[in-house]
Amino acid sequence: MYKYKCLNAISSAINTVFDDQYEPTEDMDQADAIIVRSAKMHDFEFSDDLLAIARAGVGVNNIPLERCAEQGIVVFNAPGANANGVKELVIASLINGARNIPDAIRWVKDNADDPDLAKDVEKGKKKYVGTEIKGKSLGVIGLGAIGGMVANAADVLGMNVYGVDPFLSVRNALSLSRNVRVLRSRDELYGVSDFITVHLHLTDETRGMIDKDAFESMNDGVILLNFSRGEVVDEQALADALESGKVRKYVTDFADPEIMKLPNVIATPHLGASTTEAEVNCAIMAAEELRDYLENGNITNSVNFPACNAGVCRSKGRITVAHKNTPAMLNKFTKVFSDENINIANMTNQTRGDYAYCIFDIDSETTDLLIDDLKAIDGVIRVRKIK
Repeated sequence: MYKYKCLNAISSAINTVFDDQYEPTEDMDQADAIIVRSAKMHDFEFSDDLLAIARAGVGVNNIPLERCAEQGIVVFNAPGANANGVKELVIASLINGARNIPDAIRWVKDNADDPDLAKDVEKGKKKYVGTEIKGKSLGVIGLGAIGGMVANAADVLGMNVYGVDPFLSVRNALSLSRNVRVLRSRDELYGVSDFITVHLHLTDETRGMIDKDAFESMNDGVILLNFSRGEVVDEQALADALESGKVRKYVTDFADPEIMKLPNVIATPHLGASTTEAEVNCAIMAAEELRDYLENGNITNSVNFPACNAGVCRSKGRITVAHKNTPAMLNKFTKVFSDENINIANMTNQTRGDYAYCIFDIDSETTDLLIDDLKAIDGVIRVRKIK
């Protein structure tokens, strides 16, 4: 029996994945796994029994990844599960920014008591003349699951689409429309774009990436959309760009008190993945990742441990080992198996930065002695008996 704790309201679709071997619990200390959306977990203390955390979404800045890795807690996310919901909001926001729709709606509401409103709108609407997006150029920074979908949708709407992504995967490249032109640098993209949309993870490298120099390289009157993370854009540089008119509109899904004081800002309250469909898709993906890890020891879409998949165990036993990525670890593991006269039927080992993960399928039943000997090796973080 596995116990899981939901820290936020998670779609009941997880029940289509979890069977009667899974039981919800309110006590986090009893949980084998946690499913979370937005709850901030950096101050949490984790029990030794906690095996995994699954984020029913993409961003994981609310989870202490390094501390989890040090405790052998595998953290998953759900890349692509909410991509369509975010894509649709980006396209809607692109048009909102180009056509001044939010400001125009606000003007109508502010004048709702005007008995001559029907006449006055003919004069009032002149303040909200916008531009069409057809034939304009859109620059997409980050061509992952969301950025690629945005690029393809903009192409269908008649825009000239440019993209940049130094880590563009083969899979994502193949999914792009042939009309999307992939450029070598952001500076090149800035110079050809009427609209720019950002779709990047927040890292030390991307924090404040859209800075003074970036704005100076953009075309005058550009509309900038940020649906990745607010911190990707340097706040002071943005303020200067909006005040000068270099940026015509800043459209973001991250409402911030200081940002909202600036002119020509359109902000939504983090609505990107707030659709029924996205919540269902994220919940299902998170539950599937947890189930495969808990039952088979396989890791898919982890953000702190490497992907490692050995399928379903067909041997008598299976053991997984999470460990530090240091030299000669495999030699130490295989020596333990050899000393106990246990044959390894299949072995899978993958590394990611400072951490590594092994799956051993063996031709003997797993014993407590074997588990204890593996745990005793310096650098081993967690050993699990799967079978």
